[in-house]
Amino acid sequence: MTAFVEPAYGERSLGDVVPAIAAALGHPLGEQPSRLTLPDASSYVLFLVDGLGAELLKRYAYMAPFLSELLEDQTPGTAGVPSTTATSLTSLGTGLAPGTHGLVGFTSRIPGTDRLLNALSWAKDVDPVAWQPHPTAFSRLVAGGVTTTVVNKRDFRASGLTVAAHRGADYVGADRVGERIAAVLEASSTSPSLTYVYDGDLDWTGHRFGVASTPWLQQLSMVDAEAEQMREALPAHTRLLVVADHGMVDSPQESRVDVDERRELRDGVWLLGGEARFRHLYCDRGAVDDVLATWREVLGDRADVLTREEAVRRGWFGAASPAVLPRIGDVLVACRGDAAVVSTVDFAYENTLVGLHGSLTPAEMLIPILVS
Repeated sequence: MTAFVEPAYGERSLGDVVPAIAAALGHPLGEQPSRLTLPDASSYVLFLVDGLGAELLKRYAYMAPFLSELLEDQTPGTAGVPSTTATSLTSLGTGLAPGTHGLVGFTSRIPGTDRLLNALSWAKDVDPVAWQPHPTAFSRLVAGGVTTTVVNKRDFRASGLTVAAHRGADYVGADRVGERIAAVLEASSTSPSLTYVYDGDLDWTGHRFGVASTPWLQQLSMVDAEAEQMREALPAHTRLLVVADHGMVDSPQESRVDVDERRELRDGVWLLGGEARFRHLYCDRGAVDDVLATWREVLGDRADVLTREEAVRRGWFGAASPAVLPRIGDVLVACRGDAAVVSTVDFAYENTLVGLHGSLTPAEMLIPILVS
């Protein structure tokens, strides 16, 4: 069984990217610098391609010649845990590990309730600034005199995730590739500056059709062309940095365990959170040991099943603050291989997806950090 990839917090993780850019711009954020170093420049464009894992880029290099050539001599980094969009985008925007910024999954418990916060759709009664109270790295750059701009879809401007992860930057709504590139060119013309631009189409395609599908391969080719076009349009003194938030694994139906068919997996679990590749199990009082034993027995080598305390000791979430700990499951289930834990009752839509992510396999954790 392939070994898990532990998150490289403080060395070469997604949370180290913006602090490294700040240092390269000559405006360090002040904390102990990470081991990630980037070439000095007067402006940076940070292009995040959702779902573009380093292993996927290497495997399908023939569909992405521009990006794969950069990958040949640049060491991959890692996502945080779990390897999922909301967690990763918040690590990128804050420069913090999940155990500090508090977005510990696609869905996680709202402490003191029997409800889950969906970090992508958000809940109107949950204040994103209270949920993630730390100043973002973007806002700290602005305070230090760096023009900082987010280029993303118009619909995301005031979303809870945007407020939690990227507040403090100027926001430019752009829904199409041409719009995005034009917005990037305008925003990055100022020095010093950081312009962050996001593309989520590859991730959507992988979820819907799988990463071995023709639609996904064609979308990868389009992303490669977008990155190359952006590089060609930018002046030489502006650096383009391409990263991803996670990779992806195709999970066939026969590799999935449905908790609504294996009813013993429901015993002692009063709330099922996380996502199919990385589950948070919130347990009844006194039920943790029984839940742990049952899930380990049923899943065997298809997943690592740990208590919250074990996962924190392993450093999966980085330094975990007391306010964040109750959001993390009492028991955590990190899938191996192409396994997934689904609920056809609670998360019916998720079971229709082909490509999944969230766990610690190399395909999910390793991300490109490509400087051009």
